[in-house]
Amino acid sequence: MEEIVNKVAQSSLMVFDLEDYYPDDHVVDLDVSQWLTEGFILRETDFRSQLKEYDWSPFEDKYVALYCSTDAILPAWAFALVSVHLAPFALKIIHGTKELATIEWYQDILNKLDYTDYFENPVILKGCSKKAVPNQVYTLAIQKLIKVSKSVMFGEACSAVPLYKAKK
Repeated sequence: MEEIVNKVAQSSLMVFDLEDYYPDDHVVDLDVSQWLTEGFILRETDFRSQLKEYDWSPFEDKYVALYCSTDAILPAWAFALVSVHLAPFALKIIHGTKELATIEWYQDILNKLDYTDYFENPVILKGCSKKAVPNQVYTLAIQKLIKVSKSVMFGEACSAVPLYKAKK
């Protein structure tokens, strides 16, 4: 019987897996409607008072997506005031969805990574993730990888889609 050889493991093919950098509980959201009367009406005195009394410690070292889940029409200063209270705790505050905050998380991580291991090597940008990596993050990652790699494919080694090949 012939021995089965894992040619992928023996190749210089490198895998870049965005799940390795998934934020898990480092990205959270915060709904400002909780401080509005009936979720819609901003009463400035009450709003300010509730923000002062709120426990902001759960947001320590987090990326926070600040949003309003109702159709309340809020002045820009309302989000700015929440940010004033949140800023001493949060790593970053994003006005928008949790997905936007996750993209911001990845952008910061991808900007800090050392890509020297991928230099002039073929790379697979791993797809088929078990975690909800936003599609925009793949766009961010490919921009980093094409600067250093010999080639980039997307997916898994058994069924990778070619995306980029360096010119010789």
